[in-house]
Formats: sequence, C-alpha cells, structure tokens
Amino acid sequence: MVGADQYRNPDEDLPIDFEERREENYKALKQPLDAEEFITNIKKSMYQALSKLDKGMPKNTKIHLSNKSNGGITLSPSDAQAEPENLTKLKTEIMRQWPMLNLLDILKESDLRLSFTDDFKTLATHEKLDRATIQKRLILALYGLGANTGLKRISAGNHGVSYLDLQYIKRKFINKDNLRNAISHVVNAILKSRVKDVWGEGTTPCASDSKKVGAWDQNLMTKYHIRYRGRGIMIYWHVEKKSACIYSQLKACSSSEVSAMIDGLLKHCTDMEIEKNFVDSHGQSEVAFAFCHLLGFNLMPRLKAIHSQKLYRP
Repeated sequence: MVGADQYRNPDEDLPIDFEERREENYKALKQPLDAEEFITNIKKSMYQALSKLDKGMPKNTKIHLSNKSNGGITLSPSDAQAEPENLTKLKTEIMRQWPMLNLLDILKESDLRLSFTDDFKTLATHEKLDRATIQKRLILALYGLGANTGLKRISAGNHGVSYLDLQYIKRKFINKDNLRNAISHVVNAILKSRVKDVWGEGTTPCASDSKKVGAWDQNLMTKYHIRYRGRGIMIYWHVEKKSACIYSQLKACSSSEVSAMIDGLLKHCTDMEIEKNFVDSHGQSEVAFAFCHLLGFNLMPRLKAIHSQKLYRP
C-alpha cells in the first residue's frame, strides 16, 4: 500500500556497510572514533558553559532570582529602542501606495514573478488543459484552501471557473510533494531577494512549535488532545527568524514533537542553513539534545518549569 513503508523495520534504513566505513562516517559527522575522547569533549564543553553561567548570572542586572519557595526567575526586558525616523516615513509611504492588499493579488503576483505553479505536475499521464488555464485554476484553488475560504465559495466569484473545475485541480495537481516543491521555490526567492542593508546577513536560527486544529472524528488522524482538550490534529511549523515558514507537517496529537522538530530541521528543502532551533518544553528531551548535537544543531528550548531545574557540573 502507498505510504506503508513508514511502518517498516527501521533497521532496513541503516547503512549495511557502516562498520566497514566507520572511519569515513565518523569523519563526515566530525566526531572522534574513540568513545572516551567523545565523552571527554562533551564534559569539557558542558563544564565551561555551566561555569560561565555560574559566574555571569550574579553580575547580570537583568536577571533576578526569587527567594520564594518556587524559586522563580525574573528576566527584565531590555529598554525599547526609539523607532528610526526613516522607518516611520517608509511605513507612511507604503500605506499611501498600497492602503489595502488582497491576498489573492499577492498570490497571483508571486506566481507572475516566480512561476511556482509550474511545480504542480499532474498525477495523470498527460495534461489536456493548456498551462494558462491550469495556472489560473491552481491559484484560485490554492487561495481557497490556504485561506480556508473553501473551493465552493471561490467558485461563486466572478472568475469563470466552476466548483467541479477546482475539485479536479485539487485532485490531480495539489498533493504534498508538489506543495513542498512550490513552498521551497517561494521561500528560496524570499531569502534571495532580501536586501542585506535592511535585513542583515542570511539568517540561521528558526523556531518550531505545533498548533492544534479541530478535525472530524471520522478523520483517521483525529485524536483527543490531553492539554488543549477536544479532538483534532496538530500542525507543526518551522519558522525562520524573519517570519518565513520553511516547513510544516501534519502530526497526531499524541505523537512526539521532538521527532517532528528533527524531521523539519533535516527535510525543510530550502537554501536556509539552520544552526539554532528554538522550541518550547515539549520540543526538547535528552534524546533531542543528543541527536541535535550529533547533527550540528543548537537546540534552544524555553523550559516551562525552569525554576525546578537543577544544573550539575559533570
């Protein structure tokens, strides 16, 4: 069955010749062959980090440790900087030029510049419709689905496209692989078009988190969420520092956010080089820290019960 391979034996995915090519594999991971040397390096790194925290925290005027029983940590935010004069003028000019922007116009303009609809290939053996017609219907269908307006409501507009036409486009052209390719195309264009004088150098950190979406009980992925209550599914997002979504995935309410976090870091398919990933308490674990360390990512969690955490020098 299609999709059943994700439930196969995970041992089948491991390299068969790992032992014979151990030295080459460790070199690719930039890790020593000797286990004792590997552990010593981690201990040394942790000791230096904890010593730096121990010495620096009492001198930091922005951090205050509470004497209460819960041992709360108070972090004072930095003073807000004054908004640059030119930025205010720029905002005023933008509002004068484009007081209102239609999402459909933004989607259409993006395709006119990037032709991302070319990434949507048909599942059929050939295409009978001309590409201009497919392009128009694809933009309408993507808008209807993405804005949660619905295909039936979109077909009611004065576009000359029926509900059955949009259903056909959705069934034959819109699937996960095509969407991933189009999203990668658009995100890469955003990263490439940014003016360095305004946006700075290329970003390397991103943040990931999940959002619960209500779903019908008949959906096979629908489960009851113990924290948010009610039945639904989860959408797990990876968003880079300047608010561009580089990866999203569907997950069940009870599945691990750690697995989804690592999956997005490895499979986001954009030109962005990720070095740091910010998560909440549910996106981290000891296993997550171990894998992120081996893969070269810095895992930066926001711990909910940070006052109950204890740090020990190894």
